[in-house]
Amino acid sequence: MNPMWLMRMARWARNPPSMRQVRGLLAILAVCLALVGIEALGLWPDWATVQGGGRPLKP
Repeated sequence: MNPMWLMRMARWARNPPSMRQVRGLLAILAVCLALVGIEALGLWPDWATVQGGGRPLKP
């Protein structure tokens, strides 16, 4: 593990995020999971689907 990540984790442990930041992160996560669920159920509209027509990837 990179020492910079250890320093970042130590700083975060000493100064945890506020409850407002945690709620915001959870709200964003909930929206993302809802979008994934809608797409998995097949309820995603066709007009919002990206059509793949670009260049093929190099092997």
